Amino acid sequence: MYIRRIPGPTSVTLADGRRMTRADLPPPETRRWVASRKAAVVQAVESGLISAEEAQSRWDLSEEELEGWRAAAARHGIGALKATALQRYRS
Repeated sequence: MYIRRIPGPTSVTLADGRRMTRADLPPPETRRWVASRKAAVVQAVESGLISAEEAQSRWDLSEEELEGWRAAAARHGIGALKATALQRYRS
């Protein structure tokens, strides 16, 4: 059996002590972005599980979109990634 090696870590430990693996990420064909999926991508990029470039190519995200998610999560927390809360957290 052949196991494909991927560059980078296979799992990371998040700040709250949980372990995150690539299996915890949304599937590449994701088109509907709910807050929990956005949070998973942001946490993976911030913790070094995947690079920002890999996230952009894997989910066909623009650089501005991913940076907007990262900035909103850093500034206001994961709740700011909800579409219904967008008006509340805009600066």
